[in-house]
Amino acid sequence: MLSSFERSFAQALLEPGQPVPQGLAAHNAQSATRRFAVYRNNVAASLVKAIEARFPAVEKIVGEDFFVAMARVFVVERPPHSPLLATYGDEFADFVGTFEPARELPYLADVARLEAARTRSYHAADATPVGAGELAALDAGAVAGLRIDLHPSLEIVRSDHPIVTIWAMNSGAQKLAPIETWSAEDALIVRPYLDVEVRLLPPGGAVFLRALAQSQSLGSAADAALADHPDFDLTGNLAGLIGWCLVRDVILAQPNERAPS
Repeated sequence: MLSSFERSFAQALLEPGQPVPQGLAAHNAQSATRRFAVYRNNVAASLVKAIEARFPAVEKIVGEDFFVAMARVFVVERPPHSPLLATYGDEFADFVGTFEPARELPYLADVARLEAARTRSYHAADATPVGAGELAALDAGAVAGLRIDLHPSLEIVRSDHPIVTIWAMNSGAQKLAPIETWSAEDALIVRPYLDVEVRLLPPGGAVFLRALAQSQSLGSAADAALADHPDFDLTGNLAGLIGWCLVRDVILAQPNERAPS
């Protein structure tokens, strides 16, 4: 539990209007105030830099000045609770979604969610993906009852906006150009090997993968995806599971388990 001095120090650290914490001293009072102000500014600047490093596409969309001002407000309202700055900013997307000056950019929060997912994917556990040969060797009659253990780095971000396209255009992955068709896009984020990949999921793909992540059978997951979108293509999504290296393991149905009809 923090002492009263530690609590007052932490509170004053991120709020410029707060006085120097009681008990903090230097050889003269003015020096203590000045030194604490320098320290406070350095801490705030470091946290803003951490947010900048994690959300470069968001910064490019709004511009550096706007982003820094927004990040400073975030830092004050939601300071880190862990010494691991690589994880700081998981709440940034929710903050952006309620940040009044950014309300004219309704897609911005979802772009931030995509970027936050990229960081988590990068730091997720390593795993060796299952190859196509291992699935091809399975009994075709048992496929519907299979359960798929997905790669631990896999994340999904669903949006009513074309966030994969917007992110790609503002990250250097795609040339900046007008978006002719403004429609919903679901993002797949995964790091099967060394690099984090961002892909646009096909219709029903997000529901399909989320059902598999919830340990539903392949057949049940396909039914859920088809109910979500009539254009769901099971063959194409199965190809994506293998081609995008999303499968860590295949769990065979137990003898008493029946495949869904």
